[in-house]
Amino acid sequence: MQTARQPADPQAAPFLILEDIRKSYPGVLALDQFSMSVRPGEVIGIVGENGAGKSTLMKVFGGIVAPDSGTITIDGIARPALTVAESMAGGIAFVHQELNLFDNLDVAANVFIGREPRKGGWLNIVDTRKQRAMVAPLLKRIGANFAPDTPMLSLSLAQRQMVEIAKALSVKARLVILDEPTSSLPLAETDKLLDIIAGLKADGIAVIFISHRLHEIERAADRVVALRDGRLAGTLQKHEITHDRMVKLMIGRALKAQVAEAAPQPGPVMLKVRGVRTSAHPSKPVDLDLHRGEILGLAGLVGAGRTELACALFGVDPMLAGALEMDGVPLKLRSTAQAVERGIFLVPEDRKATGLVLDMSIVENISLPDLPAHSRLMMVSGQMEGEAARRQQGELDIRAARLTVATKSLSGGNQQKVVLAKWLAMAPKVMILDEPTRGIDVGAKAEIYRLMRRLAEAGVAVLMISSDMEEVIGVSDRIAVMHEGAISGILTPGDFSEENVLLLAVGKTASKRAAS
Repeated sequence: MQTARQPADPQAAPFLILEDIRKSYPGVLALDQFSMSVRPGEVIGIVGENGAGKSTLMKVFGGIVAPDSGTITIDGIARPALTVAESMAGGIAFVHQELNLFDNLDVAANVFIGREPRKGGWLNIVDTRKQRAMVAPLLKRIGANFAPDTPMLSLSLAQRQMVEIAKALSVKARLVILDEPTSSLPLAETDKLLDIIAGLKADGIAVIFISHRLHEIERAADRVVALRDGRLAGTLQKHEITHDRMVKLMIGRALKAQVAEAAPQPGPVMLKVRGVRTSAHPSKPVDLDLHRGEILGLAGLVGAGRTELACALFGVDPMLAGALEMDGVPLKLRSTAQAVERGIFLVPEDRKATGLVLDMSIVENISLPDLPAHSRLMMVSGQMEGEAARRQQGELDIRAARLTVATKSLSGGNQQKVVLAKWLAMAPKVMILDEPTRGIDVGAKAEIYRLMRRLAEAGVAVLMISSDMEEVIGVSDRIAVMHEGAISGILTPGDFSEENVLLLAVGKTASKRAAS
């Protein structure tokens, strides 16, 4: 499939039009007089900060939410709202960030779930052979390298997204909406997905591409639609799309530099990792030095063992072999409690599942890891909890109406700040951040980067795991790259380039000449 794309025909009549859409919730105006149109075969990038109205807009497209006012027109027929059935009948299909697939079924069964071809008369049994035959050309169309009878459990995240796209094609979609499709993908698999988008476009299928990775929007989109505070902040045509212009539409101003200048020299080794083996790749030892006052980026392809290494260093999972030293002293970790006691903290990959208790308040989440420090006479003190939370709110600019609200009500960026806040109150020595800006808008990303730099300047050793190449190169003082469970190379700033990171990630030798 070719990545080169021709611009969508600007003269083609739109088949889908939203006019003056308004939707409010108690105390929140989610969409305010919002209008846009969709033409066949165009790729539209939707950008906006968390809370700008993107999620509500997608729910309007899908018939999940009815607008308070406005009209939705499909093929010349105007309606005040869509039902889910009308959205599907109009050719609108979704590939959500949280994929809706069944691991106990094969690919074909997932594509046709609820719409299975049947045979056997009154027996009404699923015609598995026909189902797989119907899915095979869909997989071929998007360049999938797996068969219809492949068990879903064996597929990578990128392959699972391809299954969702095949599902959309199976219902003859005219518009495929991709919600943060690359948030968990490394560079090579992201390129494959962008190729698929180009293929959909070539077939006359419109694509709405929602992403916080603005360089991907810049590559893929024919047009960018920006939301700010529920309103249309502006539209950019293909020749106008740049990173800076998108940021300015999203936040209403130019964005300052993401991070301060990197420290010229790292401090002494804070954490020494020697011969550590994890369950992900039990035969591959990891050797790594993490210096005081540096941000060490850890890159690699999905499955390279980065998250497993982080979990071992935090005591979540046992090390199968190897040794650790902290400040030159041997360190034995048998639990997360021991890691916390030594000042090693982990901001996990999935903040909602393992970083926060979503039904608990901001205050409770911040105090939870260190309740004795917020207690008097063995009783948790609400006053002490509140004082600590207010300090962290001021330090990190956690934006919430009250510190007593449940963390599930916060945006992704503010949730991530709460995860950080609970550890920062405990004087970290080593901070491990696994995909720290996944699903976070560009403004909040810049705040997280500045916080990481402040930590490093304060002498904290920061290990940042990221699949975002731009982030790894732009934020790190050094970059360590993993390949199949081991460190395949360490890059210093003079050798930073996407090419070098990718070469090391696939087990090859990096070039000595950095990209300009």
